[in-house]
Amino acid sequence: MIFATLEHILTHLSFSIVSIVIAIHLMILSVHEIIGLRHSSEKGMLATFFSLTGLLVIRWISSRHFPLSNLYESLIFLSWSFSIIHMVSKLWNHKNDLSTITAPSAIFTQGFATSGLSSKMHQSAILVPALQSQWLMMHVSMMLLSYAALLCGSLLSVAFLVITFRKNIDIFFRSKNLLILMKSFFFRKIEYLNEKRSVVKSTSFLSFPNYYKYQLIQRLDYWSYRVISLGFTFLTIGILSGAVWANEAWGSYWNWDPKETWAFITWTIFAIYSHTRTNQSLHGTNSALVASIGFLIIWICYFGINLLGIGLHSYGSFT
Repeated sequence: MIFATLEHILTHLSFSIVSIVIAIHLMILSVHEIIGLRHSSEKGMLATFFSLTGLLVIRWISSRHFPLSNLYESLIFLSWSFSIIHMVSKLWNHKNDLSTITAPSAIFTQGFATSGLSSKMHQSAILVPALQSQWLMMHVSMMLLSYAALLCGSLLSVAFLVITFRKNIDIFFRSKNLLILMKSFFFRKIEYLNEKRSVVKSTSFLSFPNYYKYQLIQRLDYWSYRVISLGFTFLTIGILSGAVWANEAWGSYWNWDPKETWAFITWTIFAIYSHTRTNQSLHGTNSALVASIGFLIIWICYFGINLLGIGLHSYGSFT
């Protein structure tokens, strides 16, 4: 009874705090730079992290097994993973461009786990024989950490594509306006020196206003690559540990189960992404496009298979 009450309190506390954090982020975006609010949002994410940590520990103690046995617990762990990625990125870089990704992702996953799933799925159950192994903590935690990191990195790549696309449109229309301006100069027979100064002035108009946008694009590209590389490492460890566990539980390292197949597809997509990053000619838009495709593949692997409820991993399904 005590554990259930504490779990209920921590669930709603963490959800409320991360909701406030998102509201603060929206205020920061609208007012550009409010130092006091920025510090409050960071403290809010820290409080969310500790609340979710306490929630997972309480479920661990009450159920006497690592809390990754059903979809509800995996969603809570995924939300916790978003918060820890936020904290690590904050320690790495004080600007923390990931904050606009991690906080909404945390509230989305926890909100769905709390309100979107039935109350029966919230209850911790006895582990099925296949899950009664020490590999549970290693395999499932690595997979969920990889999902969180890959989703964050992929969303940064999506933002990279959107900003780059808008930048190209702006440059196109500004170049078109520049040509119109040059034609008007020509028909008015303006002196060569004045025409040259006007062209230089117009060219600087194309370059300097885009400098900060260029910096943002570079930061998005930098962080997406770093976070996806981290997630790809976790994914590789998770798949390898899962293969060893499958051999112990089912007598085969690989069974081409739907979950295993889509995990392999996910790994292949981000392996292609890693390859594009090693090729200088494929940097930027091409690699970001591959990561954007990977965003959809991750959700199919994590959520789509659970919707079907088939295969050896059906214990994590909605039914």
